[in-house]
Amino acid sequence: MRTRKQILNHLLYKQFQKALTDYSMLADGDRILVGLSGGKDSLCLLEMLARRQRIFKPQIEVEAVHVRMKNIHYESDTSYLERFANEHGVRLHFITTEFDDTNKTDKPACFLCSWHRRKALFRFAQDFNFNKIALGHHMDDIIHTAMLNQFFQGSFSTMPAVMQMTKMPLTIIRPLCLVKESDIKEYAYLCSYEKQLKNCPYEKVSNRTDMRRVFEEIERINPEARYSIWHALEKEGKIVCKSNTYSLAK
Repeated sequence: MRTRKQILNHLLYKQFQKALTDYSMLADGDRILVGLSGGKDSLCLLEMLARRQRIFKPQIEVEAVHVRMKNIHYESDTSYLERFANEHGVRLHFITTEFDDTNKTDKPACFLCSWHRRKALFRFAQDFNFNKIALGHHMDDIIHTAMLNQFFQGSFSTMPAVMQMTKMPLTIIRPLCLVKESDIKEYAYLCSYEKQLKNCPYEKVSNRTDMRRVFEEIERINPEARYSIWHALEKEGKIVCKSNTYSLAK
């Protein structure tokens, strides 16, 4: 009889593979850079892509990068990240960036940190000839973003599972897009993924946190709500798209 860990591993990999196939995420010769934050989602993503890397066709090459932010006080155990990546046969890089948090701006620190981390990630990918960046966002992240954009921005949009950049030779993929966060959380516990040493000081104070609670209540009312929202996003062409809005210029 299979253990719960084995059952979850099979489920997660099956959903991961389905996302790769349904949204045509891979092509032969892809050089894929994993954004490894150190959280459960990016660790799971690295594990799944490392496993997929061992399949011959389409042949892909996977490496990972961890971006350190100087002036935001949270951190991961980098020695653990190195061991984890080595155990899965993935080369791991470390880069450091920062932003000026003394200038007055209407942008919250969370946005600025995310923007500069993403900028460093994109620049590293281009400098070292990666053509795809894999991020660990799951289905819940994508749905929460759609709700945030609708309620706060007045637009029906989200972070797509596949986004081809038009201002740079990169494609963003989110291979965990069909996976529920609760399954990743349980799998991470069963695999004894190590947590960050210090969490981001802003992560519990945001509209996204509020939206997570709202969505939990919606799912309590209708357990199939996530799939209704997902199908609506697919129908409107929001899961696979092109982006001409992002550049490395501030």
